[in-house]
Amino acid sequence: MGAAIQILLNHAMRLERERHLNASSYERSENRQGYANGYKSKTVKTRVGCLDLNVPQVREGDFYPSCLEKGIRSERALRISLAEMYVQGVSTRKVSAIIEEMCGFTVTSSQVSRAAADLDKEFEVWRNRPLGKYLYVFFDARYESIRQAGCVVDCAVLTAIGVTEDCRREVLGVSVALSEAEVHWREFFKSLQNRGLEGVELMISDDHAGMKAARKAVFPGIPWQRCQFHLQQTPRLMCPGKI
Repeated sequence: MGAAIQILLNHAMRLERERHLNASSYERSENRQGYANGYKSKTVKTRVGCLDLNVPQVREGDFYPSCLEKGIRSERALRISLAEMYVQGVSTRKVSAIIEEMCGFTVTSSQVSRAAADLDKEFEVWRNRPLGKYLYVFFDARYESIRQAGCVVDCAVLTAIGVTEDCRREVLGVSVALSEAEVHWREFFKSLQNRGLEGVELMISDDHAGMKAARKAVFPGIPWQRCQFHLQQTPRLMCPGKI
């Protein structure tokens, strides 16, 4: 998440410098109002870790990107938007809205596309990062409306959250599937297995039939416990509304 915010801030600052100079990098223009002068490294501490930013410089005049302060101030909104993009795919509309909010001016589709391409690469690295030993793994699914082939359909978002030996929680993976059928859970489990998931002592989830069948096929020797929330919901559903 920190790397994705870093990408957006660096892109936004470069765009703000181009607007300040009235010309893009290496562009020959009679309207140019100065020249770029490289970048200055700056480390900013945030709730998602330290961000190593490249702050654009100019040769003459005072220039400091206002989007840097705006971006740090709206860090929570940035994280929410990036999380949505991770699940639903990087949207040029979403990227455009974020950059325009930070910069305070409209950006072109080509500028947005460059930022979106960098985000895609970063998310792909995160999706396929190697895993390791996690003592406990929680599995769950929720349904979201996703645009697919020009239509909006309800899809299952399969998630896995692991607990490390030093009691830290990490999101291990997220997968968007058409449903919670066994084939989709099985594919998700195998992807985690192929990325090196090991040392699991307990799996926690609801008692969905598709997940149950896939779990027994892919992780047959690992103990399972039903999620306490879903366990408590069962008697409530069985009790009459009025006594």
